[in-house]
Amino acid sequence: MKSFLKYVKSAVILTVLMLIVCGLAYPAALTGLGQAIFPHQANGSLVTAEGEKTTDSDKAVGSAIVGQDFSDDARYFQGRVSGVNYNVYTEGDKADGSYTGPGSGGSNLAPSNEELKKRVDDAVEQFLEKHPDVKEGEIPADLLTASGSGMDPDITPQSAKIQIPAISEATGLSERELEDIVNRNTAGKTLGIFGHERVNVLKCNLEVAKALGEI
Repeated sequence: MKSFLKYVKSAVILTVLMLIVCGLAYPAALTGLGQAIFPHQANGSLVTAEGEKTTDSDKAVGSAIVGQDFSDDARYFQGRVSGVNYNVYTEGDKADGSYTGPGSGGSNLAPSNEELKKRVDDAVEQFLEKHPDVKEGEIPADLLTASGSGMDPDITPQSAKIQIPAISEATGLSERELEDIVNRNTAGKTLGIFGHERVNVLKCNLEVAKALGEI
């Protein structure tokens, strides 16, 4: 009996100790380090109309690391297809059951799935409607496929530049101005070797809005 109680006591002490270390001390330490060293990233990489969010009084218009849907406005760059509609739903969607509450995620459809084929075909059709001078085979793949998170904030430079002629026509901005906007918001490979060059859609569209005098 004494041996049993000894083991129970050891188990309880170890459980409490791990709870304190893993459940309290470790998260608190990481949170503190994040706020001290990377406060902008730790708070969601929020972006205002004037750039990165720096104070509580700055009104955020989005996040540099979370995509938004701009496809309804021909004046702006559009991002990737989203498997979760960028988690944007209306009250009507909630009422009729269309809203399922996903925070993020892809569609998880196999290449052989007919639903995926239809979604890609629809994306091609919608893109060609807005960009009639573009041929189907010229559309970059990332504009037709969803990312794993369904909320990718970036597109490839090719995907941004192929949209420039249509945006120029819709806004009156010159193609050179739009190319400069894309170049300013293009990030290189991580550490120079990982991933690929990427263009932040939100930051590009903020510059377009400023050029149009909307913000």
